[in-house]
Amino acid sequence: MSSQKDTKNERDEVRANYPHFLQVPTRWMDNDVYGHVNNVTYYSYFDTAVNEFLVRFTGLDYRSKDPVGMVVETGCRFHSEIAFPDVLDVGVRVRRLGNSSVTYEIGIFKEGADSPSATGHFVHVYVRPGEMKPISVPDQVREGLMRLMVTD
Repeated sequence: MSSQKDTKNERDEVRANYPHFLQVPTRWMDNDVYGHVNNVTYYSYFDTAVNEFLVRFTGLDYRSKDPVGMVVETGCRFHSEIAFPDVLDVGVRVRRLGNSSVTYEIGIFKEGADSPSATGHFVHVYVRPGEMKPISVPDQVREGLMRLMVTD
C-alpha cells in the first residue's frame, strides 16, 4: 500500500526530475479497443527506455555471457491517457543502486508535456546467465548507472 508521501511525490512529478530520456512513438497496435494505449504496453516502454540506456551507456551486450539484469519487480501508475499517434518522452532515473540490484523510476510524458501520463518502477537483479544467483552489479554498469542516480 502506498503512503501519502508516495502519492504526493507522484502528483508533483515533472520532466526535470529525470536525467535521461528516450523518445518513443506510439504505434497503431499499441491502442486497445477503448482507443488508448493498453496498460501492458507501458511496461514495454519502460523496458525499452531502460535497456536503451544500458546498451548505449554501459556497454550492455545482451548476446554475451556477461551478467545480466533480470527483472524481478515492476509497477505502474496511470495519470492521463495516451493514444496513437502520440509521441512519448520516456524518462529514466535510478532511485537505488545496491550491491546486486538497481531500482529504476520511469516517467512517461507526452512530447512537450511537463507532467507525466504514467510513472513507474523497474527493478533489475544482476545474475550470471544459467546460474540465476545474484552477483554484484558489474563495475562498467555501475559507472553508467551513476549518471542516472537521484536523491531526495
